[in-house]
Amino acid sequence: MQKIVVFSGAGMSAESGIQTFRDNGGLWEQYRVEDVATPEAWKRDPELVTRFYNQRRKQIIETNPNEAHVAIQRLESMYNVTVITQNIDDLHERAGSKKVLHLHGNIRFSKSSGPNQENTYYPILGWELSAEDRCPDGYRLRPHVVWFGEEVPLLEAAAAIISTADLLIIIGTSLRVYPAAGLIREVSKHSTVYLIDPKADTMCLPNGIHAITDTAVGGMSVLYKQLTS
Repeated sequence: MQKIVVFSGAGMSAESGIQTFRDNGGLWEQYRVEDVATPEAWKRDPELVTRFYNQRRKQIIETNPNEAHVAIQRLESMYNVTVITQNIDDLHERAGSKKVLHLHGNIRFSKSSGPNQENTYYPILGWELSAEDRCPDGYRLRPHVVWFGEEVPLLEAAAAIISTADLLIIIGTSLRVYPAAGLIREVSKHSTVYLIDPKADTMCLPNGIHAITDTAVGGMSVLYKQLTS
């Protein structure tokens, strides 16, 4: 069975109604990165950071996977599919995808804000995390999100997965967010690579990438038909 790796970004979730950070009207116009998405912000004002991610979590819980998420899951009937996502939502899982690696964390989980528990995560049953929520080591729980200035712990695992792909689908990402964007360099020269993006025709892409200038939903619909015909 051929192996497909899907590398998804914010544009994937945007079509479900989740705001992106970098586009006009995105979340960064309402909040400064330094105030809500850095370890220093947490140390300075954990209440603000917690409220920000509570709002995002609530929005995500009220949002549904879109047709692109569903199409990716349906490919599992014919291919060995692994999703690597830069998104912190759980829409791929809720669409039914079985193998999902979250490069930047998963907002539906929390983790200790103390030392030595980097790889222990606790599910958040509702949408709200509070100051009273603590882990067994006694430290306050923080969102399971990789903040600016923090290492991306699953980067090597993601690189290994991409290096074994027969087909790589890049969808909903501008390939401007590093170090995650550098992962496409790990793809084998024998792999087939597709990129789906509304601005694909204006992007400076490496040779050999098949560009589909369309939204995540529209482009994935086209590619799904091609891969299953």
